[in-house]
Amino acid sequence: MDHFLYRDGALFAEDVPVAEIAATVGTPFYCYSTATLERHFRLFDEALEPMPHLVCFAMKSNSNQAILKTLAALGAGMDVVSGGEYARATAAGVPGDRIVFSGVGKTVEEMRVALEGGIRQFNVESESEMEALNGVAVSMGLRAPIALRINPDVDARTHAKIATGKSENKFGIPIARAREVYARAAALPGLDVIGIDLHIGSQLTELEPFELAYRKVADLTEALRADGHEIRRLDLGGGLGIPYTRSNDAPPLPSEYGEMIQRTVGHLGCEVEIEPGRLISGNAGIMVSAVIYVKHGEGRDFLILDGAMNDLIRPSMYDAHHDIVPVHEPAAGAEQAPYDIVGPVCETGDTFARQRNMPALRAGDLVAFRSAGAYGAVMASEYNTRPLIPEVLVRGDQFAVIRPRPSFDEMIARDNIPEWLL
Repeated sequence: MDHFLYRDGALFAEDVPVAEIAATVGTPFYCYSTATLERHFRLFDEALEPMPHLVCFAMKSNSNQAILKTLAALGAGMDVVSGGEYARATAAGVPGDRIVFSGVGKTVEEMRVALEGGIRQFNVESESEMEALNGVAVSMGLRAPIALRINPDVDARTHAKIATGKSENKFGIPIARAREVYARAAALPGLDVIGIDLHIGSQLTELEPFELAYRKVADLTEALRADGHEIRRLDLGGGLGIPYTRSNDAPPLPSEYGEMIQRTVGHLGCEVEIEPGRLISGNAGIMVSAVIYVKHGEGRDFLILDGAMNDLIRPSMYDAHHDIVPVHEPAAGAEQAPYDIVGPVCETGDTFARQRNMPALRAGDLVAFRSAGAYGAVMASEYNTRPLIPEVLVRGDQFAVIRPRPSFDEMIARDNIPEWLL
């Protein structure tokens, strides 16, 4: 569910007409709904109510300060994968004991910053990282709380570029070596081994891969406890998918996901962490763009938009689908025709959809890309010297620009000219 609905022929974001936002900030832009963000977080929080838990928002899906503050006010933790994301989380007022540090390539400096500022745990991905973290913690006279990320060799049945839980993926420690590596971790004086971590991938649309992985973790927990380890926390990752098209079968509900967690690991008495990102922020955002030209080509017609692959790269990078709808609702039964929907960037890959049926549109008409709140703005670039597009947050009948569009002068001023060129 989201809060982007037609009223009297116009698309609204909560109680604000999308066309009104476009007239104020220009196109293209991202628009987020506070009500959708809050609702989706609460669905996960309520799904885990029977057990001690923390829902940590996966910041890599959307790291705008206003989004983080909105979720932090509800008690969300944050899952960060870089020193920059850690800085963003703390700047948004999230305390260190609600921040989990994931990622395969943490640097010594990132470890030091997180230990100084406070951290709930590091999700350690490799033995070399484990040794490095131990050295940093010892040098600071601290013990770093850790969970070792285990690779359970489970096929997530998702896009190859976002699958993370098979043996050939770069993530985690093979489950076959887990007991050996836990024994080594327990012997290191700078580490406090508190739990197990795993994450098998993103945009999963069925529960079976999760259940297979979580049952393996349950067995491992009992084996590690038998070895003398105090396993008191299970970080089960994120990855529950969203429907990117209204015609898709709906992925499992957070309530069904929570019931499965209770069924597979609830008997262990562990505190549970989950790290949803896409399901909280994905359907909470749209990208709005304007038609520049309608081009009639040989054998096909094109809608050329002012939004491009640098603004929303998912279709180019993953062949991802986004529903694209007119901001002004077409009349019932309006005739439609197939278009290639493209941007102005000088790449054939700057294509959002091929032969997508759309009602008749003209230059200046607005369209909205649904389900664009996750992995949209955070993956954007300034390719072709195109400014990063504004982000707007709506709450009820109010909206605010939460990231402005930079001017060309501001973009150019970031470049430094060496003395010998002056």
